[in-house]
Amino acid sequence: MISPLHAARPVVAGAALTCLAVLATACSSSTPTPAATVTVTAGPASSAASTASTAPAPATSAPAPAGPAPCATRDLGLKLGLSQGAAGSIYQVIDFTNISNVSCTLYGYPGVSLGAGHPVTQVGMAAAENPTPPRQLVTLAPGKVANALLRIVNAGNFPPAKCGMVTAKWMVVYPPNQTTPVYLAYTTQTCSRHIRTLTVSVVQPGSGG
Repeated sequence: MISPLHAARPVVAGAALTCLAVLATACSSSTPTPAATVTVTAGPASSAASTASTAPAPATSAPAPAGPAPCATRDLGLKLGLSQGAAGSIYQVIDFTNISNVSCTLYGYPGVSLGAGHPVTQVGMAAAENPTPPRQLVTLAPGKVANALLRIVNAGNFPPAKCGMVTAKWMVVYPPNQTTPVYLAYTTQTCSRHIRTLTVSVVQPGSGG
């Protein structure tokens, strides 16, 4: 008599063999899946980067041309213009003529004093600056004239002991912003002591006549 256990073994074994055969067939017939291929295409740079790399450099503006230079003493012809007296003072115009061949400028006040002796030395105090009218830039073309008005107070208006009256023979004029003077022959009585007898106005266009 064959036991059920022994009868079942061939069936199990056969089934096992069948499964192995199926697996072998499946393994032999399967083909490896190829790896996915990634293609990278080079494109143009971003618009921002492209704009930045191709944008032109900003234009550099040329410096503005310089205007006329200040009038040097050598470029000016000085002379005494109109003179008139009023209320114990003399008002004397000083004319500045551009004798160069290029335009130049005058701005502000001339320096003015009276002088005497040889060499000429200053007598009394230099002119104070009259605050009116205000400063203005005066451009002088060749041959054109500007002027400043000088007030000279009569030295006889002051006590002799306080004034120390002397006779001046020269008017010493420094054009605005210059250090070289011009000597103009001019005779007047003035104070040698610390008394202000001279006041000058700012340079203005024209001859002042």
